[in-house]
Amino acid sequence: MMVHCKIFLLHNLQERLQQNSNLKYNKMKKIITSLVLSLVVISALLFTGCEVKNDNAKKSDKKPLAATNAKSELEKWEASPDGKMYLQWKASPAGQKVMASTNKISKSIRNFNQMKAVITSLTLPPESNLGYGIMIAIDGDDYILTFPFENTENASKEYAQVKNLKVNQILTIKSNSASHAPKYAYPIISGDYVELDGKVIFKRKPNKNGC
Repeated sequence: MMVHCKIFLLHNLQERLQQNSNLKYNKMKKIITSLVLSLVVISALLFTGCEVKNDNAKKSDKKPLAATNAKSELEKWEASPDGKMYLQWKASPAGQKVMASTNKISKSIRNFNQMKAVITSLTLPPESNLGYGIMIAIDGDDYILTFPFENTENASKEYAQVKNLKVNQILTIKSNSASHAPKYAYPIISGDYVELDGKVIFKRKPNKNGC
């Protein structure tokens, strides 16, 4: 009887040890699995971070290069006869007047805001080569307003409406660009959107690139 009890106890002890061993093994297995998964996630994050940094580094490298090229081209042009003539005109009283008028509306141009304009003349200065346009005044300064007509279905209708404009009529305009050149005594505004008495009489179709 005593022998049987010893055998039973030994067998029971062996089973418990085996169970504990299995529990420890399973626990260790879970811990190891968690560590492996954590390492995988961390590695992925680090790799992604490196890719983003490398991509940003490449983009930042391109920007200074493009800016350097643009500056180099500008300096080259300014050293040319045309460039020198432009700089001389820009520094002259006539050039400074045009630049001041351009700066006056620069915020409205940049934000494509509405501007009130009074028609002062239906013809452009002599020897102008800007297509169809009229003279306008915005806040007391004179500007050339051009109409970039395009070959569209509404072109003939819009042209007829613009041709019927009269001096002293007040327009509401929006423009994407204002330019200047030594040949012209006034800034040149592109009439991308023009209203008369609350009615749209001209609207430039946006380009495919959104401009």
